[in-house]
Amino acid sequence: MNKLPQHVAIIMDGNGRWATQRGKQRVLGHKKGASAVRGVIEEAALKEIKYLTLFTFSTENWSRPEDEVGVLMRLLVSTLKKEFDRLIKNNIKLKAIGDLDGLPNLVKEELIYVMKKTEKNSGLTLTLALNYGAKEELTQAIKMIANKVKNSIISPEKVDQSTINEHLYSRYLPPVDLLIRTSGEKRISNFLLWQIAYAELYFTKTLWPDFSKKDLNKALINFCKRERRFGKTSKQLTT
Repeated sequence: MNKLPQHVAIIMDGNGRWATQRGKQRVLGHKKGASAVRGVIEEAALKEIKYLTLFTFSTENWSRPEDEVGVLMRLLVSTLKKEFDRLIKNNIKLKAIGDLDGLPNLVKEELIYVMKKTEKNSGLTLTLALNYGAKEELTQAIKMIANKVKNSIISPEKVDQSTINEHLYSRYLPPVDLLIRTSGEKRISNFLLWQIAYAELYFTKTLWPDFSKKDLNKALINFCKRERRFGKTSKQLTT
């Protein structure tokens, strides 16, 4: 696999269905899904993928039952604490994108703590999309740019794609090369709309709690077999 993606993003879908199929409460699916995250992170680091972005909690997820949201928030805090030593040991840098101020204080404080402690790590950059929505991200970027134009900090003629990118939550991330979605659903669900403009899309029926290192490698092999033309023809790529 000599053409591995630099940036892999994953929509981790199917936790609730995994639990329901087994006659269990949905929250148990989320707990099992958290275990799957560890294996995927380890494999991505082993393959020397530079950026891994996980859709962890969307702005729309607040509309779920209150008890389920509560479990998700507590699970996030406990996972951050549990995995802290592993992140340090494996030289992984933790980042987060989204409206972090909208998160519960306990979650925000733990998140900031782990990000601060891992900021000098130079291996895989693991980004959690939390309280994240791509439309909201773009809206906030447009507002900031409009305000700078209004105050003559930026001239309208100078606004280009790089200007927009610099005002996104994800300004430090390169474009997504490979987007993976589990559970068989084939939609983007308001995730990284700007960043996936030229991403290769990979959909699998595997529910997230069952998504293993082997499944990630299948997605990576599939990616390596694809021809990425970026608007060019196949002939242009070979000449």
